[in-house]
Amino acid sequence: MKSKGKLVIIGGAVNKGSFTETSFDQNVEKNLNFFERGILRKIIDESKLKEDSVIEVITTASQIPDIVGPEYKKAFEYLGAKNCNILDIQNREQANSDAIVARANAADVVMFTGGDQLRLTSILGGTRFHDAILTKYQTEDFIYAGTSAGAAAASENMIYQGSSSEALLKGEIKTTQGLGFIENVIIDTHFVQRGRIGRLFQAVVNNPRTLGIGLGEDTGLFIEEETMTAIGSGLVILVDGLQIKDTNLTNVELGQPISIKNLIVDVLSMNDTFDLKSREMTIVNSQYNPIPQVSADN
Repeated sequence: MKSKGKLVIIGGAVNKGSFTETSFDQNVEKNLNFFERGILRKIIDESKLKEDSVIEVITTASQIPDIVGPEYKKAFEYLGAKNCNILDIQNREQANSDAIVARANAADVVMFTGGDQLRLTSILGGTRFHDAILTKYQTEDFIYAGTSAGAAAASENMIYQGSSSEALLKGEIKTTQGLGFIENVIIDTHFVQRGRIGRLFQAVVNNPRTLGIGLGEDTGLFIEEETMTAIGSGLVILVDGLQIKDTNLTNVELGQPISIKNLIVDVLSMNDTFDLKSREMTIVNSQYNPIPQVSADN
Protein backbone atom coordinates (compact mmCIF):
# COMPACT_ATOMS: atom_id res chain seq x y z
CA MET A 1 0.00 0.00 0.00
CA LYS A 2 1.33 3.42 -0.96
CA SER A 3 1.54 5.78 1.98
CA LYS A 4 -0.08 9.21 1.76
CA GLY A 5 2.37 10.75 4.20
CA LYS A 6 5.87 12.16 3.74
CA LEU A 7 9.21 11.41 5.37
CA VAL A 8 11.98 13.86 6.22
CA ILE A 9 15.06 12.02 7.49
CA ILE A 10 18.10 14.02 8.58
CA GLY A 11 21.66 12.92 9.31
CA GLY A 12 22.04 14.89 12.53
CA ALA A 13 23.46 18.23 13.65
CA VAL A 14 20.73 20.22 11.90
CA ASN A 15 21.96 23.81 11.73
CA LYS A 16 19.03 25.33 13.55
CA GLY A 17 21.07 28.08 15.15
CA SER A 18 22.63 28.39 18.57
CA PHE A 19 19.99 29.79 20.85
CA THR A 20 22.46 30.32 23.68
CA GLU A 21 24.33 33.02 21.75
CA THR A 22 23.65 36.55 22.92
CA SER A 23 23.85 37.71 19.30
CA PHE A 24 21.07 35.38 18.17
CA ASP A 25 18.48 38.03 17.38
CA GLN A 26 20.96 40.45 15.83
CA ASN A 27 22.62 37.89 13.56
CA VAL A 28 19.86 35.44 12.85
CA GLU A 29 20.90 35.06 9.21
CA LYS A 30 24.26 33.67 10.36
CA ASN A 31 22.79 31.39 13.01
CA LEU A 32 19.99 29.97 10.91
CA ASN A 33 21.42 28.98 7.55
CA PHE A 34 18.62 26.45 7.19
CA PHE A 35 16.62 29.45 5.88
CA GLU A 36 18.60 28.89 2.68
CA ARG A 37 19.27 25.14 3.05
CA GLY A 38 15.68 24.38 3.82
CA ILE A 39 15.52 21.41 6.21
CA LEU A 40 13.25 22.73 8.95
CA ARG A 41 11.69 25.20 6.53
CA LYS A 42 10.93 22.23 4.24
CA ILE A 43 9.09 20.45 7.05
CA ILE A 44 6.82 23.44 7.62
CA ASP A 45 6.22 24.09 3.92
CA GLU A 46 5.34 20.45 3.19
CA SER A 47 3.05 20.05 6.19
CA LYS A 48 -0.72 19.98 5.85
CA LEU A 49 -1.47 23.41 7.32
CA LYS A 50 1.95 25.06 6.83
CA GLU A 51 2.61 27.49 9.75
CA ASP A 52 -0.69 26.44 11.36
CA SER A 53 0.23 22.74 11.45
CA VAL A 54 0.43 21.01 14.82
CA ILE A 55 4.04 19.89 15.33
CA GLU A 56 5.01 17.49 18.12
CA VAL A 57 8.74 17.33 18.91
CA ILE A 58 9.43 13.83 20.27
CA THR A 59 12.48 13.78 22.59
CA THR A 60 12.29 10.12 23.67
CA ALA A 61 15.67 9.17 22.15
CA SER A 62 17.56 11.93 23.93
CA GLN A 63 19.25 11.82 27.34
CA ILE A 64 18.84 15.62 27.58
CA PRO A 65 15.21 16.17 26.53
CA ASP A 66 14.91 19.35 28.60
CA ILE A 67 17.59 20.96 26.42
CA VAL A 68 16.88 19.41 23.03
CA GLY A 69 13.11 19.92 23.00
CA PRO A 70 13.10 23.68 23.62
CA GLU A 71 15.85 24.13 20.98
CA TYR A 72 13.67 22.63 18.27
CA LYS A 73 10.54 24.38 19.50
CA LYS A 74 12.30 27.75 19.35
CA ALA A 75 13.67 26.98 15.88
CA PHE A 76 10.26 26.05 14.48
CA GLU A 77 8.62 29.05 16.09
CA TYR A 78 11.23 31.40 14.65
CA LEU A 79 10.29 30.04 11.23
CA GLY A 80 6.67 30.93 11.88
CA ALA A 81 5.21 27.67 13.26
CA LYS A 82 2.31 28.56 15.56
CA ASN A 83 1.52 25.19 17.15
CA CYS A 84 4.79 23.50 18.10
CA ASN A 85 4.77 21.33 21.24
CA ILE A 86 7.25 19.05 23.02
CA LEU A 87 6.27 15.44 23.75
CA ASP A 88 8.73 13.67 26.05
CA ILE A 89 7.60 10.05 26.25
CA GLN A 90 9.82 8.21 28.74
CA ASN A 91 8.11 4.82 29.11
CA ARG A 92 5.71 2.46 27.40
CA GLU A 93 2.90 3.21 29.83
CA GLN A 94 2.93 6.84 28.70
CA ALA A 95 3.08 5.76 25.04
CA ASN A 96 -0.10 3.71 25.55
CA SER A 97 -2.02 6.41 27.40
CA ASP A 98 -5.15 8.10 26.05
CA ALA A 99 -3.58 11.57 26.43
CA ILE A 100 -0.49 10.75 24.36
CA VAL A 101 -2.53 8.97 21.67
CA ALA A 102 -4.86 11.98 21.44
CA ARG A 103 -1.87 14.26 20.82
CA ALA A 104 -0.57 11.87 18.14
CA ASN A 105 -3.96 11.87 16.42
CA ALA A 106 -4.09 15.68 16.49
CA ALA A 107 -0.58 16.15 15.06
CA ASP A 108 0.23 17.07 11.47
CA VAL A 109 3.99 16.57 12.01
CA VAL A 110 6.05 14.52 14.43
CA MET A 111 9.72 15.49 14.72
CA PHE A 112 11.95 12.88 16.37
CA THR A 113 15.17 14.26 17.86
CA GLY A 114 18.55 12.55 18.05
CA GLY A 115 19.86 10.28 20.78
CA ASP A 116 19.72 6.49 20.98
CA GLN A 117 17.60 4.76 18.33
CA LEU A 118 17.38 1.57 20.40
CA ARG A 119 15.89 3.59 23.23
CA LEU A 120 13.41 5.01 20.75
CA THR A 121 12.25 1.67 19.39
CA SER A 122 12.26 -0.15 22.74
CA ILE A 123 10.02 2.49 24.34
CA LEU A 124 7.70 3.26 21.43
CA GLY A 125 7.68 0.11 19.30
CA GLY A 126 4.25 -1.53 19.16
CA THR A 127 2.58 1.00 21.45
CA ARG A 128 -0.68 2.81 20.73
CA PHE A 129 1.34 5.97 20.01
CA HIS A 130 3.44 4.11 17.42
CA ASP A 131 0.34 2.61 15.84
CA ALA A 132 -1.36 6.03 15.71
CA ILE A 133 1.45 7.83 13.88
CA LEU A 134 2.06 4.87 11.56
CA THR A 135 -1.63 4.84 10.60
CA LYS A 136 -1.63 8.59 10.05
CA TYR A 137 1.45 8.30 7.83
CA GLN A 138 -0.16 5.56 5.76
CA THR A 139 -3.57 7.21 5.35
CA GLU A 140 -3.23 11.00 5.76
CA ASP A 141 -1.24 14.07 4.72
CA PHE A 142 1.15 13.62 7.64
CA ILE A 143 4.91 14.10 8.09
CA TYR A 144 7.30 11.87 10.03
CA ALA A 145 10.54 13.82 10.47
CA GLY A 146 13.57 12.53 12.32
CA THR A 147 17.17 13.53 12.85
CA SER A 148 20.04 11.20 13.79
CA ALA A 149 18.39 8.46 15.91
CA GLY A 150 14.98 9.64 14.71
CA ALA A 151 16.11 9.07 11.12
CA ALA A 152 17.83 5.74 11.75
CA ALA A 153 14.69 4.35 13.41
CA ALA A 154 12.34 5.35 10.57
CA SER A 155 13.03 2.29 8.43
CA GLU A 156 11.74 -1.26 8.79
CA ASN A 157 15.20 -2.41 9.90
CA MET A 158 17.87 -0.25 11.53
CA ILE A 159 21.52 -0.31 12.57
CA TYR A 160 21.86 0.09 16.33
CA GLN A 161 25.49 -0.88 16.92
CA GLY A 162 28.75 -1.30 15.03
CA SER A 163 32.26 0.14 14.98
CA SER A 164 33.06 2.31 11.95
CA SER A 165 36.67 1.10 11.88
CA GLU A 166 35.70 -2.59 11.90
CA ALA A 167 32.49 -2.33 9.91
CA LEU A 168 33.59 -4.69 7.13
CA LEU A 169 34.43 -7.53 9.48
CA LYS A 170 31.71 -10.17 9.44
CA GLY A 171 29.27 -9.84 12.32
CA GLU A 172 30.41 -6.41 13.51
CA ILE A 173 27.19 -4.64 12.54
CA LYS A 174 24.09 -5.22 14.67
CA THR A 175 20.62 -4.55 13.29
CA THR A 176 17.11 -4.80 14.67
CA GLN A 177 13.57 -3.82 13.74
CA GLY A 178 12.86 -0.11 13.36
CA LEU A 179 9.59 1.82 13.40
CA GLY A 180 8.60 0.69 9.89
CA PHE A 181 7.81 3.91 8.02
CA ILE A 182 9.80 2.85 4.96
CA GLU A 183 10.63 -0.64 3.68
CA ASN A 184 13.69 -2.11 1.95
CA VAL A 185 16.11 0.57 3.09
CA ILE A 186 18.49 0.90 6.02
CA ILE A 187 19.62 4.32 7.23
CA ASP A 188 22.87 5.45 8.85
CA THR A 189 23.48 8.98 10.16
CA HIS A 190 26.39 11.36 10.90
CA PHE A 191 27.62 9.42 7.91
CA VAL A 192 30.45 11.36 6.30
CA GLN A 193 31.76 12.87 9.53
CA ARG A 194 32.08 9.50 11.31
CA GLY A 195 33.28 7.43 8.36
CA ARG A 196 30.41 4.93 8.41
CA ILE A 197 30.46 3.77 4.79
CA GLY A 198 31.59 0.26 5.80
CA ARG A 199 28.56 -0.15 8.05
CA LEU A 200 26.24 0.30 5.09
CA PHE A 201 28.34 -2.00 2.90
CA GLN A 202 27.86 -4.86 5.36
CA ALA A 203 24.16 -4.12 5.94
CA VAL A 204 23.55 -4.20 2.18
CA VAL A 205 25.61 -7.32 1.38
CA ASN A 206 23.67 -9.15 4.11
CA ASN A 207 20.52 -8.57 2.02
CA PRO A 208 21.08 -6.89 -1.37
CA ARG A 209 17.39 -5.98 -1.69
CA THR A 210 18.07 -3.36 0.99
CA LEU A 211 19.12 0.09 -0.19
CA GLY A 212 21.67 1.65 2.15
CA ILE A 213 21.17 5.34 2.89
CA GLY A 214 23.99 7.32 4.50
CA LEU A 215 23.05 10.83 5.65
CA GLY A 216 25.65 13.51 6.30
CA GLU A 217 25.15 16.10 9.02
CA ASP A 218 22.83 19.03 8.24
CA THR A 219 21.69 16.90 5.30
CA GLY A 220 18.60 14.81 4.70
CA LEU A 221 16.10 13.28 2.33
CA PHE A 222 12.55 14.34 1.62
CA ILE A 223 10.65 11.20 0.64
CA GLU A 224 7.24 11.27 -1.00
CA GLU A 225 5.79 8.17 -2.68
CA GLU A 226 8.69 6.63 -4.65
CA THR A 227 10.91 9.73 -4.91
CA MET A 228 13.70 10.78 -2.56
CA THR A 229 15.06 14.34 -2.82
CA ALA A 230 18.29 15.47 -1.12
CA ILE A 231 17.97 18.53 1.14
CA GLY A 232 20.46 20.39 3.29
CA SER A 233 24.07 21.42 2.92
CA GLY A 234 25.96 18.12 2.67
CA LEU A 235 25.94 14.70 1.01
CA VAL A 236 23.66 11.66 0.88
CA ILE A 237 25.40 8.37 0.04
CA LEU A 238 23.30 5.55 -1.44
CA VAL A 239 24.59 1.97 -1.48
CA ASP A 240 22.72 -0.34 -3.88
CA GLY A 241 23.41 -4.07 -3.71
CA LEU A 242 21.04 -5.36 -6.40
CA GLN A 243 23.90 -5.73 -8.90
CA ILE A 244 26.32 -7.50 -6.52
CA LYS A 245 28.07 -10.26 -8.47
CA ASP A 246 30.11 -11.99 -5.78
CA THR A 247 31.05 -11.99 -2.09
CA ASN A 248 32.81 -14.20 0.43
CA LEU A 249 30.23 -13.43 3.13
CA THR A 250 29.12 -17.00 3.90
CA ASN A 251 32.61 -18.52 3.54
CA VAL A 252 34.46 -16.48 6.17
CA GLU A 253 34.37 -16.73 9.95
CA LEU A 254 32.96 -14.07 12.27
CA GLY A 255 35.42 -11.22 12.60
CA GLN A 256 37.00 -11.81 9.17
CA PRO A 257 37.02 -9.22 6.32
CA ILE A 258 34.19 -9.27 3.79
CA SER A 259 34.77 -8.99 0.03
CA ILE A 260 32.08 -7.55 -2.25
CA LYS A 261 32.13 -7.32 -6.05
CA ASN A 262 30.13 -4.75 -8.03
CA LEU A 263 28.51 -2.71 -5.28
CA ILE A 264 26.92 0.48 -6.67
CA VAL A 265 27.41 3.77 -4.81
CA ASP A 266 25.62 7.04 -5.68
CA VAL A 267 26.31 10.44 -4.10
CA LEU A 268 23.49 13.02 -3.92
CA SER A 269 23.73 16.70 -3.07
CA MET A 270 20.97 19.25 -2.63
CA ASN A 271 17.92 18.77 -4.90
CA ASP A 272 19.22 15.60 -6.58
CA THR A 273 16.60 12.84 -6.69
CA PHE A 274 16.48 9.06 -6.53
CA ASP A 275 13.58 6.89 -7.70
CA LEU A 276 13.07 4.02 -5.27
CA LYS A 277 11.19 1.95 -7.84
CA SER A 278 13.62 2.21 -10.77
CA ARG A 279 16.70 2.75 -8.56
CA GLU A 280 17.72 5.61 -10.82
CA MET A 281 19.41 8.82 -9.63
CA THR A 282 18.97 12.22 -11.30
CA ILE A 283 21.55 14.99 -10.85
CA VAL A 284 19.64 18.26 -11.23
CA ASN A 285 22.74 20.32 -11.98
CA SER A 286 24.27 17.76 -14.33
CA GLN A 287 27.07 18.90 -16.61
CA TYR A 288 25.74 16.41 -19.18
CA ASN A 289 22.09 17.43 -19.10
CA PRO A 290 20.91 18.03 -21.72
CA ILE A 291 23.41 15.84 -23.54
CA PRO A 292 24.92 17.86 -26.41
CA GLN A 293 23.87 16.62 -29.86
CA VAL A 294 26.76 15.81 -32.16
CA SER A 295 26.19 16.67 -35.80
CA ALA A 296 26.76 13.93 -38.40
CA ASP A 297 29.05 16.38 -40.20
CA ASN A 298 31.47 16.62 -37.22
